[in-house]
Amino acid sequence: MRILAIVPALNEVDNIGPVVRNLITTSPWLDVLVIDDGSTDQTAEVARAHGAKVISLPVNLGIGGAVQTGFLYALRNDYDVALQVDGDGQHRGEEIKKLVDPVLLGEADVTIGSRFLEKTSYKSAWPRRLGIYLLSKTLQSVVRKNFTDPTSGFRAYNQKALRIVSAHYSTDYPEPDAIVTLLKNRLRVIEISVEMDARLSGSSSITPFKSGYYMFKVSLAIILNSMMSRIWND
Repeated sequence: MRILAIVPALNEVDNIGPVVRNLITTSPWLDVLVIDDGSTDQTAEVARAHGAKVISLPVNLGIGGAVQTGFLYALRNDYDVALQVDGDGQHRGEEIKKLVDPVLLGEADVTIGSRFLEKTSYKSAWPRRLGIYLLSKTLQSVVRKNFTDPTSGFRAYNQKALRIVSAHYSTDYPEPDAIVTLLKNRLRVIEISVEMDARLSGSSSITPFKSGYYMFKVSLAIILNSMMSRIWND
């Protein structure tokens, strides 16, 4: 089985080295692909120095475009499973097997690492947790299934799922919208409880104002997506 870890990164020069090292150390059977999303620092060089393959995008495509680039790479290079892993150090390499195993065993097409499915050590500010909760309820009203952490970017996909998300993946904050797309296409999407950490260094680009805008935009995208016909890929 060939498994690829897709790591989107924008100006993560201080984080990307430890992230790649952690992935390779804890999961030596993985290939690690860093998608450098138009960084203006040395993110790409540091990632290569730590043993990752790197695709450097000539312009910033946003998280959706960067991850979709990784999906296309995984398909074209015939990987059996592709993981999505953040480039800021929040996702632990030690937790990867929890996501990969159900996909390899045929128990799910997509697994999502959740901070909130069970009690974990993860701490988040109450406005963010409230926003995730409200977004979860919006998603539940559309798909009739509860997802406790719909914004999680810690995921594993089989080839069937990759064919869908490589063709249809939102540019901005795509994770909740992707759940709708996958379920419309009758794929099995499940959550797995995982431990996550705060980002290693730097600060999130999501400000309180952006959080409110994000909530509105993603909720609208979920509702509109649910009204569209599915994209079937055999």
